[in-house]
Amino acid sequence: MEVQGKVKLIGETETVGNNGFRKRDIVVTTEEQYPQQILIQFVQDKTDLLNNYKVGQDVKISINLRGREWVSPQGETKYFNTIQGWRIEALQTEATSENLPPVPPMDAFEPAGDLKEDEHDDLPF
Repeated sequence: MEVQGKVKLIGETETVGNNGFRKRDIVVTTEEQYPQQILIQFVQDKTDLLNNYKVGQDVKISINLRGREWVSPQGETKYFNTIQGWRIEALQTEATSENLPPVPPMDAFEPAGDLKEDEHDDLPF
């Protein structure tokens, strides 16, 4: 599965527990009729994938849905879901001036001469 949107927040890498488990969160705002704020978690060595991204950037993130069951000491069962990212890539936004071919300056063009407004053109529109 994939999620596309604009990066709203990139959290710091956290180490949880004594076993050195690492996690890092990113929040992406989807661009649809009703935008959603999606929290995606990267874990272990995948946390470093977020180093090259910044807030405001358009991204596509490959995700897996994870679910787990937890039984409290009182015997109550609860279920938790996590959206776990495993790949992220930048999306190209609209064409920027760097991506456009060079255009000669205006003075490189000859001005149109002797245009007659009353001449009939044969264009059908």
